[in-house]
Amino acid sequence: MAAPPPHTPPAAAPQPLLLHHHHPPALVLRVRLRPRSLRLARAPAPAATATAAAAASVAPDDISQLNYRLRAIARRREASSSPVDPAQAEAYLRMIRDQQRLGLRQLRREEAESDDGDEERARKGVAAGSSLGHRVDPRELEPGEYVVHKKVGVGKFACISAEDGVDYVFIQYADGMAKLAVDQAARMLYRYNLPHEKTRPRNLSKLNDPSTWEKRRLKGKLAVQKMVVNLMELYLQRMRLGRPPYPKPASMDDFATEFPYEPTPDQCQAFIDVEKDLTERETPMDRLICGDVGFGKTEVAMRAIFIVVSAGFQAMVLAPTIILAKQHYDVMTERFANYPEIKVAIFSGAQSKEEKDELITKIKNGDLHIIVGTHALLTERMVYSNLGLLVVDEEQKFGVQQKEKIASYKSSIDVLTLSATPIPRTLYVALTGFRDASLMSTPPPERVAVKTYVSAFSKERALSAIKFELQRGGQVFYVVPRIKAIDDVLQFLKDSLPDVPIAVAHGKKMSKNIQLAMEDFASGEVKILVCTHIIESGIDIANANTMIVQFAELYGLAQLYQLRGRVGRSGREGFAYLFYTDKSLLSRVATDRLGAIEEHSELGQGFHVAEKDMGIRGFGSLFGDQQSGDVANVGIDLFFDMLFDSLSKVDQFCLVPVPYKDVQLDINISPRLPSEYISYLENPVELLNEAAKAAEKDLWTLIQFTEDLRRRYGKEPRDMELLLKKLYVRRMAADLGISRIYPSGKMIFMKTNMNKKVFRLMTEAMTSETHRNSLSFAGKEIKAELLVSLPDTLLLNWLFHYLSDCYTVIPALVKY
Repeated sequence: MAAPPPHTPPAAAPQPLLLHHHHPPALVLRVRLRPRSLRLARAPAPAATATAAAAASVAPDDISQLNYRLRAIARRREASSSPVDPAQAEAYLRMIRDQQRLGLRQLRREEAESDDGDEERARKGVAAGSSLGHRVDPRELEPGEYVVHKKVGVGKFACISAEDGVDYVFIQYADGMAKLAVDQAARMLYRYNLPHEKTRPRNLSKLNDPSTWEKRRLKGKLAVQKMVVNLMELYLQRMRLGRPPYPKPASMDDFATEFPYEPTPDQCQAFIDVEKDLTERETPMDRLICGDVGFGKTEVAMRAIFIVVSAGFQAMVLAPTIILAKQHYDVMTERFANYPEIKVAIFSGAQSKEEKDELITKIKNGDLHIIVGTHALLTERMVYSNLGLLVVDEEQKFGVQQKEKIASYKSSIDVLTLSATPIPRTLYVALTGFRDASLMSTPPPERVAVKTYVSAFSKERALSAIKFELQRGGQVFYVVPRIKAIDDVLQFLKDSLPDVPIAVAHGKKMSKNIQLAMEDFASGEVKILVCTHIIESGIDIANANTMIVQFAELYGLAQLYQLRGRVGRSGREGFAYLFYTDKSLLSRVATDRLGAIEEHSELGQGFHVAEKDMGIRGFGSLFGDQQSGDVANVGIDLFFDMLFDSLSKVDQFCLVPVPYKDVQLDINISPRLPSEYISYLENPVELLNEAAKAAEKDLWTLIQFTEDLRRRYGKEPRDMELLLKKLYVRRMAADLGISRIYPSGKMIFMKTNMNKKVFRLMTEAMTSETHRNSLSFAGKEIKAELLVSLPDTLLLNWLFHYLSDCYTVIPALVKY
């Protein structure tokens, strides 16, 4: 559906309708005289017309309400003015299906195809012929763990026991115990929860009541289908704004060879992925680069920047803190030093107004090519000359409004997101194949894993760790979550280590003071830096190889993992000491987080830490409140199984419109326009012809025609409204794939080319319960059963409301 034209306010004086001059087909106007009491007034004066038009434009009649709803939906969807070519859309759907088949295997760098036979794949919980498995190996279940049987429902795993030499799985349900052979269980069972999650289902299913489970399963399946359609709608919007591939720079190979390190295999693959996105695809890139701190994500970003800037475009590099922004600026200034024509600048809230104004002017004029900064870059004052690429580092650290602004860029320019531990939603979109992802889990050769210790706080142990690091010539980060705790820590350290230089850095200090403290720490003059978690983004001190975190129970799992990545970045072994206050006071979630960070001490575990964090927090953090309820109906694994199944059949959600002229509306309505209204119109025959041609073109043209008509002549009489409604009904029917509408007694039949999946998506989303309950679908017909047989006029009104309800809830994906 094309975007609507902009809605213009009523003019101060009436303007003539813009009518195209042509020879109209034969048209018969039925004229009837209206009673004197209903006679139209004479044409009002211009000022009066403007007032009347303004009042009419907000009158709560059916047509104006539909126009308003459709415009509001279009604004929310930010639909492009150019439609998607069906062939392009089909190609995109094929690409999505290919990506989702790889799913987790692709992200984890596992082989897409397995050499295992069907029997072995089934034992592992992988369906035959499938590259993905969501089913569970019964031998890996723990007693009391919740599982889902696809045909029976939610139960609780009890045990595996042998009978007559055969292993059986025993599952407790609400009304009894079920027994399944292990091989059968491997094909039919799913986990209810994410790994490490403790969510309890609302209730267990009953063996003797399969219908209740079937309703829950169907509800979950419909929720999956809605989610798939919504995701497809989001990513099809990007296709509407396609861009030509960037040319590969002539000096690309020279730029690559200037990288001073030997790239890891994962880094090399990420280079290839990003280069293909930019130089081969005709749609904007939206790729996630997931890798630990220090694994080379920035170099991947700089190669993308080099391609885009070499083609004459600008690149924005967005960081959550001024410290990280300054680090990126320093690295990029050095990396692009051999290319003086490429200008790099940093922009942040810490700069003076004069400095900001000068930079904004240069950015607008195209004098700067790489602009690094914080969320200050997202201000409305910032206007780019030719922005082509947005690089976002650690998107999860931005606020809600900033994330919305970042998301707004994704429909029009190339976006590269860098993250050590992606947030659950980002991870989820990558898993489903809707977003490209490159996983960098191979550490650089010189990196050594950081040893992690979790224990209750002890001054003696903290001092012992600090002294050990200082004795080997290193430096120490001492991290606390609260600014008010810094003074106590600082006093403790000064009393215990009076001769050791100590500095403080936290968010409430002036940015310049933070920068000075960091420079002293980087130079080696300061040996201990007491700070808040601001250092999780952007402090790389090669000689800082020990980190002490006090009150570690107050941090999230992802925060602890980024924090830990700030030490051990040289060839020297790093140490992280995570101290909690009192074990007896730890919540289950805090205990799980600290255990997880201690467990994942190897390098390259960021992706798996994100998965575990997702499990600890629950699938509410993954899907949101509404969808988490849908997931709870069937459990996470069956939900994902349905999701991937729906993705593989996503083309079945498409709806093909029929030509407007082929729509047959078997309702005998011939509006008789009042003679006063006809005489009031400047050229009634041509105007009615224009109405018919507007309806034939598309719905937005018909909306614009109706609104222009009312601005010029005010609210139309009832018979003209019926004529317009008839045009609306035929237009909406054509767009919904309905080729014929005919009544028969209390029944209304609509012949359509839509399938049952699309019909169910529409009916479930309808606002009118009356419409929803009256409808059924059989064969290629939609049937509506009314309470009574309606006269044609009321029948037209019913159809107008029903089709309006359909049209306003149908997702954009369904109609390219």
